[in-house]
Amino acid sequence: MRKGHLWVVEEILSQLKLKIMENSKDQKVTEPFKITGDWKGQSTQLKNKYPQLTDEDLKFESGKENELVKRVETRLNKNREEVVNIIKKAEPAKAI
Repeated sequence: MRKGHLWVVEEILSQLKLKIMENSKDQKVTEPFKITGDWKGQSTQLKNKYPQLTDEDLKFESGKENELVKRVETRLNKNREEVVNIIKKAEPAKAI
């Protein structure tokens, strides 16, 4: 390969690396979310604050927290991070 061609290949590789790095920054890793504490009390608190939430939206099954989060996302028109924060705020404070 001639010197000019090598430069072009190196430039293309450099641009591809930048794109890959940009894409990896944009893709957030979804952390597992677990419901803790008294879900009945938390769900009542959530329904009081967000009356549009239904019992079905807040139906909790152990190990299926992501499904619950998706239902609440849809109902409240919020993203996952916002919904997880909303649910966490409804959790009772832990005693130290």
